[in-house]
Amino acid sequence: MAPRRARKKAEGGASSNVFSMFDQSQIQEFKEAFTIMDQNRDGFIDKEDLRDTFAALGRINVKNEELEAMVKEAPGPINFTVFLTMFGEKLKGTDPEETILHAFKVFDTEGKGFVKADLGNEAVASRARGSSHPSIKEKLMTQADRFSEEEVKQMFAAFPPDVCGNLDYRNLCYVITHGEEKD
Repeated sequence: MAPRRARKKAEGGASSNVFSMFDQSQIQEFKEAFTIMDQNRDGFIDKEDLRDTFAALGRINVKNEELEAMVKEAPGPINFTVFLTMFGEKLKGTDPEETILHAFKVFDTEGKGFVKADLGNEAVASRARGSSHPSIKEKLMTQADRFSEEEVKQMFAAFPPDVCGNLDYRNLCYVITHGEEKD
């Protein structure tokens, strides 16, 4: 059995240590997603499974080239271990926590660990008094890759500001990079 395992690894197959990258609940969530995508229940996600998954989501006319490009991202047939490995590799591409923290610290000039989310009328009144501290909502909606009002609502739904209207960006950065809140 060892030669077969070594041969599989040499051919680009995934090793089982990918399971150590995720906790049990994350693995279970990936397994559920894999099961949903494996439309024909053969243990592999192929082009037809992807086509059926897109159709189930309401996107009917997916081009063959698009599906083939997706399948080619994998080193071979996409079983659950390969699927998990691909997600692990994508997640490794996420900016390190320190990089994301540094981006938020630009808005946290006093180093408190939080930024003003958006206090509605109070934020407007503050600006009228000459405050030069725009909310993170205002920055997200007016700078670079602008967020829509809906995207801001989704972010605040997932990471609600505290009662004072502050967004704990340290916890937000931890969740982005680790997938779960700090205790």
